[in-house]
Amino acid sequence: MQVTVETAKQLRLTEEEFELIKKKLGRTPNFNELCAFSGMWSEHCSYKNSIKWLKTLPREGGRMLVKAGEENAGLMDIGDGLGVVFKIESHNHPSAIEPFQGAATGVGGIHRDIFTMGARPIASLNSLRFGELEEDKTKHLLAGVVHGIGHYGNCFGVPTVGGEIYFDECYHSNPLVNAMSVGIVKVGETVSATAKARLNDSVGQGKRNPVLFVGSATGKDGIGGASFASADITEDSIEDLPAVQVGDPFQEKKLLEACLEVIKTGAVVGMQDMGAAGIICSTAEMSAKGEVGMRIDLDKVPTRQKNMKAWELLLSESQERMLLVSEKGREDEIIKIFSKWDLPCSVIGEVTEDGVLQFFMNGNLEAAIPAYELVLGGGAPQYEREYTEPKYFSEIKEFDPASIPVPDDLKAVAEKLIVIPSIASKRWIYTQYDSTVGTVNASTNAPSDAAIALIKGSMKALALTTDCNSRYVFADPYKGTMMAVSEAARNIVCSGGLPLGVTNCLNFGNPYDPEVYYQFVHAIKGMGEACRKFDTPVTGGNVSFYNQNPEGPVYPTPTIGMVGLVDDIEKRMTLDFKEEGDLIYLLGAVTDDINCSEYLHRVCAVKYSPAPRFDLEEEYQLQQKLTNLIQEGLICSAHDISEGGLFVTLCESGFNNELGFSIISKEGLRKDAFLFGEGQSRVIVSVSMDNKAAFEKLVSGISFEKIGVVTSGEMVIDGDFWGTIDWWKDEYDSAIENYLSKEEAGSALSSM
Repeated sequence: MQVTVETAKQLRLTEEEFELIKKKLGRTPNFNELCAFSGMWSEHCSYKNSIKWLKTLPREGGRMLVKAGEENAGLMDIGDGLGVVFKIESHNHPSAIEPFQGAATGVGGIHRDIFTMGARPIASLNSLRFGELEEDKTKHLLAGVVHGIGHYGNCFGVPTVGGEIYFDECYHSNPLVNAMSVGIVKVGETVSATAKARLNDSVGQGKRNPVLFVGSATGKDGIGGASFASADITEDSIEDLPAVQVGDPFQEKKLLEACLEVIKTGAVVGMQDMGAAGIICSTAEMSAKGEVGMRIDLDKVPTRQKNMKAWELLLSESQERMLLVSEKGREDEIIKIFSKWDLPCSVIGEVTEDGVLQFFMNGNLEAAIPAYELVLGGGAPQYEREYTEPKYFSEIKEFDPASIPVPDDLKAVAEKLIVIPSIASKRWIYTQYDSTVGTVNASTNAPSDAAIALIKGSMKALALTTDCNSRYVFADPYKGTMMAVSEAARNIVCSGGLPLGVTNCLNFGNPYDPEVYYQFVHAIKGMGEACRKFDTPVTGGNVSFYNQNPEGPVYPTPTIGMVGLVDDIEKRMTLDFKEEGDLIYLLGAVTDDINCSEYLHRVCAVKYSPAPRFDLEEEYQLQQKLTNLIQEGLICSAHDISEGGLFVTLCESGFNNELGFSIISKEGLRKDAFLFGEGQSRVIVSVSMDNKAAFEKLVSGISFEKIGVVTSGEMVIDGDFWGTIDWWKDEYDSAIENYLSKEEAGSALSSM
């Protein structure tokens, strides 16, 4: 067929990009080549509108073993000859169209990024955003996504140990589904996603290394998925259903075990998951990294559908597939191992020295493209977009907290807050996830702010979390993203861990909108500043633009996935109150701040208000002090104050052991701000009477207040009896289930 600029536009390439492709090739591309550029130059693969700013993030320091962007996932040293490999990615658009498979294949894809490096996945987390839970569409999306995550993770055998979920109308048509995987590997035993043409050994010297296709046969599912993820969702997006992949967790489990076994042979030169943009992406990236090319026979690729065309084979995103380069002469050794695991494995080509990707079909050359011209950091275009301050900022600046009267009945406000879906228990969700499956015990008896994954055969553990309050980022992208990084670090510190590093999933609207791009740029600036402060370099992640629907963009949501290290599991800290009579202290500044709180937004119906009070240096000092308190054994519990404010934090601290609290509000403050405000850098700790003096001596230097005492179950605020903790716990636990049908709730709870 004749390829024109109109063809390029249909493939979501611009006229300027079409001309650039012609210039790079020195000719007009054929249709197969244009499809390859469409996939590789999509926002999802090329980061063409974000790479300039991503380069400003801290990419070195701390315990980094692999710089951001060098491999499929980040790698950090955790001692004892071990490294932790972790990454988070989005699967937003597929989940909006087909929630079960969209979420399931998102989980499968992120796990492959981990084990393709030679690491064994031991834990997964997620960060989810949906519309209002009262809406039938939200219930449908929620049920499908949760089922998809649970199904894939449970069958694959990796526990889902943590996550977060928010509900807001801006996510009505465009939910966010971010999946994170964490793995363990022996230092020095990782595999690179790099191709090499020849190895100077007795077997392969002077001979080209073969390229092998491994895993499930290729079908037409997922074709165009990368470009599909680089466009706004519209009413017609249902027509893009072929872009949603279909996953098989049992096949992936076999692929995991086979890949780890093959790596141990030493015959693997390089390996990469066939993720977004499929074969064209894995061949291009591996070749460009190794400064080589490949000659691929597409007719040798195993298929499950007849008469697939060259461009379909290039772009298919069928799941559970790997591209592998082996040492010449050892390919039969590799094929034998995969055959033992009943997995297709075949030689489909060889690595060449000329830097060109050549794709043949039945002996005919179907495409010839220099690998470097396709990839991020190579020939893919890099743009610097204009940005302007969002107009809605003027409404935020006009907010006056004095316009909100302090309610007479604060208990009635608390009753509304405790059942808000973004605050309430996520029991209906997490009971569908297996948190203990697998070879590593990733479950402990008491709750903590970060998930704890125990490392088998060690006294060490990983502290894991995903965090982002997108309403804060909407109000102030710079400060709000600093808060997201800080909360992630605070959750890890509250759990007794040392923050190590960050992976991010940057969910924003259309980058061609100057106001959206303003949000993105300032979020990156805030993230960079906070990560440098906590010495938590950014190891990699994912940019997801075009999270937009006809009503406008979603809230800017730069999800932070953070990994920390608990050097001694005996020093792990939990969030639950331990004994009646223990003292309750509030660490951090107490102010009249009600800005951006769930109380202000949900109860008072104020959509626009500034971000909550935050100071990065105060946050850092708080975390340093908290670490010292935990190491010295001077506190019994620690729980950070977040959504719902102090009141919700106290309730959550009491639920596990059904212990209540009696507290006194601080004089001179609005009582609604004291109980429900969400000013940052604050933590609730409980202290035994025996440690009171030592605690107060060590904690000096930061703001702190003794606000009350742990009770046997009664909840008393300023002398008023608010009931017992068991009643509040029941309201908190059952809130989401009450929004759903009995059938939906019962399906998850029947196994409890």
